[in-house]
Order: sequence, then C-alpha cells, then structure tokens
Amino acid sequence: MALAVSTYGVSFGALGVASGLDIWQTCVLSLLMFSGGSQFALIGVLASGGVAAGPAAITGAILLGTRNAIYAMRMGPIIGPGLLRRAAAGHLTIDESTAVGTAQSSLSAGRRGFWWTGVLIFLGWNLTTLIGAFIGDALGDVSRYGLDAAAAAAFLGLLWPRLKQLQPIVVAVAAAVVAAVLTPVLPAGLPVLVAALVAVVVGLTNWLGVRQKHTLAEEVSAETVATEEEHS
Repeated sequence: MALAVSTYGVSFGALGVASGLDIWQTCVLSLLMFSGGSQFALIGVLASGGVAAGPAAITGAILLGTRNAIYAMRMGPIIGPGLLRRAAAGHLTIDESTAVGTAQSSLSAGRRGFWWTGVLIFLGWNLTTLIGAFIGDALGDVSRYGLDAAAAAAFLGLLWPRLKQLQPIVVAVAAAVVAAVLTPVLPAGLPVLVAALVAVVVGLTNWLGVRQKHTLAEEVSAETVATEEEHS
C-alpha cells in the first residue's frame, strides 16, 4: 500500500512543476497539505487557469480535504488521548491510513496499522514528490505510466477482503453510483462527501448489518471507560 501510493507522488511532483509551481512550492504542498486528492485538485485548476484561478483551486482542494475530517472522527477513539498524539495523527489521517486502521480486528492492531501506514506513506510521498519535481521534464506526460492506477489498485486490494457480507457490498455499490451520478454536476469534492453519507446512514441504522459478538468499536469503548476511571 505505502509503496504503491508513494510511487504516485512522482506524478504529483512532475505535474506540480508543470502547472507553474517551483520545486520548493510543490514539495511544501506535499509536506503541509499531505492529501493527494486535494493536491491534484489544486494544481489541476492552477494549470488550466493560472494564478487567477487560485480561489477556485483552493475551494476545490478544501472540499476534497473535508472527507479527512470525517475520517478523523472515526479514528479519534482508536488513536487515543493526548494533544500531541492527536495533532500528529490528524496530519496522517488520509484514505489509506484510515482504511488500514479500521480494517484491523483489535484496537492495538488498528493503532499500529494507522501509524505505520501514515508514516510510511508520508515519507514516501514527500520523497517521490521531490523526485518527480526534479525529473518532470524528462518524464514527459506522466499519465502514460499508469501510476494513478497503481494507487487505486492498492486501495481496492485493501477494500476487497471486506466485501464479504451484504451490508458493505450495498454501501460500496450505492456510494459508487451516487459519486458517479453527481460528479458531472457538482464541484470537485462534493460527490465524495455526498457518497460518504451513504455509509453514515447505513452505519447509524445498521441496515442489513449483522450483530457481532465482539467488535473493534466495543474494544475502543471499553478502553475509553477504563481511561476515564483511571483519571477520576
């Protein structure tokens, strides 16, 4: 997962420079923003409209990045207390780290999965961004290398094992349909957020769900109660 996603950073580095950004500006975006979808949305608009398109570029990037706030609400109980820990986790909360963290069967495994995935992708993404920014001219049209497909394939590989029951299958199909239908008519970022509401509604109502004897959520809840008792 980390290798596939990091490799895609070469595309961002090359496209960032091609859109008019300096090498250092491109690298700072990866370092501070660290959200692939938002970064590509930003440089995509800048490439087509220049500096005058700045407000639209920033708006699109923010809309796409809003989904990370939803991830943060899900990951908060798994990460645990501590201001510095939560601040660091907030910066590493992306699609992949959240997916790996929530895919685990235990709280400790979820934490390890989140941190390892987030840190490895952060380091790899910034390194490959720098490489792509330096060799962008030599690469030419980076889309011909299919690096975007590598990242998507890695994420699909992580998602596929979870599609064993009716509920996650229905959520995946419904969210995909909603996003596909709304993409031509809504600004970038909004279709993803609306599609995410499908999972929220199904999760709150547990529609088509099966009650498990022991879940990660219950383990998180138990640890939270224990922590509060220790501090009371």
